[in-house]
Amino acid sequence: MFPLRFSRLARLLCLFGPALLAAGAATAAPVAATVENATTTTACAEEDNVSLVLRGEGIRRMRIEALQPAYLDSISKDITAPDFSGCNFDGGAHPTDPAHKFKPRRVVLLDDAQWRIVGMTLPSFWRPQQVPVRVGARTDRGFHLLQVFRKEEGKVLEALVLYPADGYWRIKPLPEERFGDGVYGSSFLLGPVEQGSRPVVDIASIRIVPKPLAIHLRFAKGGSAVARVSEISRKRTALDVRLSSPTADARPFAVLRSMYVAADNADVSEVRWRESPEAAEQALPLPEVKTLSGTQMRFGRSLPSRHNTSAPDIAFSDFDDTVPR
Repeated sequence: MFPLRFSRLARLLCLFGPALLAAGAATAAPVAATVENATTTTACAEEDNVSLVLRGEGIRRMRIEALQPAYLDSISKDITAPDFSGCNFDGGAHPTDPAHKFKPRRVVLLDDAQWRIVGMTLPSFWRPQQVPVRVGARTDRGFHLLQVFRKEEGKVLEALVLYPADGYWRIKPLPEERFGDGVYGSSFLLGPVEQGSRPVVDIASIRIVPKPLAIHLRFAKGGSAVARVSEISRKRTALDVRLSSPTADARPFAVLRSMYVAADNADVSEVRWRESPEAAEQALPLPEVKTLSGTQMRFGRSLPSRHNTSAPDIAFSDFDDTVPR
């Protein structure tokens, strides 16, 4: 009986196999996203004036990475001090922001052999939202930032920060040893973006699963996302993202937020992209970018900056419209 069944299966594969393979290849074809440059001009190196808005139709999965800048090996000094010389504030709250008051606290939500996850409530924050957060079996709320630290060779190094109240993320690779703990640069939003005085994503709840590390988001406007931490290394920090609902071109699914004053004073000064996986890489200085389309894009710097010199580039790639499993 087994040989007969196998024979029938073999005949079916011969008849329909090529069509099935072709259908599968079509389903797995890469999807392009568009980027719109909504950057404004500023002289302040501590103000997020860069907004690169990502849209796309039907996207269900993507990868987001923090990558070391291409020039990293050529620099010996990391310039990380804030520069308020061109600003109308001096390190306190931005003058246009509301100031909601809170009781400060710091809570270690997880501390195991590989990870430390910390929740922090600041004395003042610009939004009043208090998002429920669950880490493993522990539930809490009201944190303004969640910090994820990777433990390596006796060191505890921060690699990811998520701001529950406004939906901002910051990620970075593990730093080169000569640069201490390293620095963040650009941030990004992920999910249904709302545009107010600045873009935000309203998160209804957050659940963090430690093994393997994954951050589950439920959005206030509906839908959800899972960001699986697939790599934290000296080369990159990578998130593999799955969305519960396909994106719609009318609404941004992500925004890259950053700072640009000049080519040598910026957290992002250029965009590199490929229109398809086989296409040649293209590059433009940030001020020349209007709208572009690509299956992968990298927002970063080729020229060393005198602001957050070692801060990483941020890349989006592997856009896919297949239904997540």
